[in-house]
This record gives sequence, structure tokens and C-alpha cells, in this order.
Amino acid sequence: MDSTTPPLAGVRVVEVSSFVAAPIAGLTLRQLGAEVIRIDPIGGAADTKRWPLSPQGRSVYWAGLNRGKRSIELDLTSVDGQETLRQLACAPGADAGILVSNIYERSWLADDLLRQHRSDLIHVQVLGWANGEPAVDYVVNAASGLPYVTGPAHLVDPVNHVLPAWDLLCGMYVATAVLSGLHRRARDGVGMHATVSLEDLATATLTTLGLLTEAHQTGRPRERIGNTVYGTFGTDVTLADGTVLMVATVTDRQWRELLEVTGVAEAVAAVESGVGADFSDEGDRYLHRDVLVGLLRPWFARRDLAEVTDALARTHVLWSPFRRLTDLVADVARGQSAVAHIVDEAGLGANVVTSGPVRLRGEPSPAVADAPVLGADAAPVADG
Repeated sequence: MDSTTPPLAGVRVVEVSSFVAAPIAGLTLRQLGAEVIRIDPIGGAADTKRWPLSPQGRSVYWAGLNRGKRSIELDLTSVDGQETLRQLACAPGADAGILVSNIYERSWLADDLLRQHRSDLIHVQVLGWANGEPAVDYVVNAASGLPYVTGPAHLVDPVNHVLPAWDLLCGMYVATAVLSGLHRRARDGVGMHATVSLEDLATATLTTLGLLTEAHQTGRPRERIGNTVYGTFGTDVTLADGTVLMVATVTDRQWRELLEVTGVAEAVAAVESGVGADFSDEGDRYLHRDVLVGLLRPWFARRDLAEVTDALARTHVLWSPFRRLTDLVADVARGQSAVAHIVDEAGLGANVVTSGPVRLRGEPSPAVADAPVLGADAAPVADG
């Protein structure tokens, strides 16, 4: 294969899944060139009609998560359907024998049974709770403690996130597990069975980021701080034209340039001396954020977006206006996105599609093919 061939070309993955985590794993592998065969029960899984829907009534959500995959419907309550799935999942070949699923505790899909058909199977399962009981991202997030950290400082009630972060991270871990299984099988000739639960993922991530250690050492959860960036300087500011910006400085150079461009360096130095702080230390900038924000906001409040853009473009300060989804769509329509495009697609209308975020050789990959029609590939895949 030459350098233009997708890295996973020839790899075949069988995906038995629904909702977000497992389909994201399959989509990620598909965007890197793998053939992914999604298996659904007859009539589709519970996510087949999940909102948002196109004007024609087709699920844009389902289409986006399964773009470029092949689709088979099987009667998984029947012996024949279960056997067909096992044959597909355990098909011979160095690049086959890969199963991703979010089905747990089904005797007909038990790992030890599958290995009777192929001993070096790579089998990765998505779980909700670590004990195998069902859960979705939003209930796992509720249990994680983050909803009491998310949102404006004045709130009392918990706020769940909009982005299904645990699902998305889980999909990446599942894809990584598949690739590690392929490497292990090529090196050692053995398969792999792995599980990734949303619960374990949330706990592991919060541990890695230090939130659980912080709570353990201080005896209290992290405070709500709205759009403030924890442990450094970052805040929202409102401009004269009503635009709201997010501004952040994560290095000393960025901080100094922000003070210079806004003309408040002397005032900040006076505060620094008065409170005995060292604002070259990002921790001190965070601790005294309220007074620092108070000094900086008037500069932004006197200027419109064009003026602020012109000034900050000459610095290394990190910033962006808060935008709406419709603003991003307008960028795509103008051809300003390298990874998203608008195409007309049967049953979906004018549909925004993506090649995925991985650029090979510095270039965006072509957008993945049309979304499958549920069950449309049953005959060609089953026969092949």
C-alpha cells in the first residue's frame, strides 16, 4: 500500500451497538479506513429514530454516527440470527475477527463462546456501570460529581453537561483498545477481550485531572466558577457591541501581553504590591481573579469586536467570541471548514458531513461516504 492508502484499509470491524459510545468507536475506525459493519435488530435499535430528525423524518443523529458503515439487520432473538452474527464477528483473516459491542451478559454473545469460533478474536465491549448494569452518559455524569461544579457560581442545583463527554471519550478508548488488540495479535498471535465502562472512565478521568485528589486533600468539592478557567487566568468579557468573548492566558508571556495591550499593567502591579501577590504565578492570578477581571473588563467594554480583534491579533493571548451553532454552519456553507461540508443526501436533505479530525499527511481526508440505510447491506455482507 502507498502513503495515500488509509492506515486501516482492509481491516473489518463488526459493531453491535446503539447510542453514542460504541458507534463512535466504529466511526473512528471507519474514518481511518476500516470497513465497519453495524448490526442492528430487525427494525433498528433504540437509537434509530433519535432526534434530531431531518425534514424527511430520518435521524440525523443515527446517520452521523454510522456514516460510511455497512448496515445489517438480524433477528438476534433467533438462533439463526445469533449464528450469523458469530460468523461475521469471528470471520477468518488477519484483518478480521474484531467485534465492538455494547451488549453485555448475553449467553449467545459471551466471549468464551465466541472464542470457540475464533481463539484470537479481538472483542471490546462498552458498559454503562462497571458491574454491567445499563447506564447512559447523563446518569453516569450525575454520579460523577461534576454537575455540582458545572455552571455559574450562584447556582445551587446540579447542571449536567450537553456534550456527552463520557460517551465520546469511551468511544476513543474502545477504538484504542481495538488497535492495541490488533498489534498484540500481530505480534503474539493471541486475541484480546476488554471492557470499557462509562463509570470507570469517569472515575479514571477525574483522577487523572486531579479533581478527586483535590477533593480528598481539601475535604470539599471544587467550587463552581462559571466560565473562569481553574488555576490560571481565563474569563468571559462583554464588548461594546454586545459580543461576549472568552479570554485566557496560560503562560506568563500571554499574561504580560494581555496587560500591555489593555493598558492596565501599572494598575495590576499596584494590586500585586498591595495584596502581596506574585502575578507571574498563575495560581496567584487565579486566587485574585475577581480584582484582575475588574481591572480588565472596562477595556473590553469600550471596544467592539473589530477593535478587539485587531488588538489581540498582535499578541499571543488566547481568545474567541462565544458563537452559536448557526455561526459554525455559516462557516461551513462558505467553505471555511476543512473537515465539514454540506451535501444533499437522500432522506436527510442538506446534510453537514465530516471527514473526521485526523489529517493524514497534513491534509483532511475526504468526507466519509453516505450514511447507510438501515439493513440495506444484509445480502452483500452476509454473502461475502
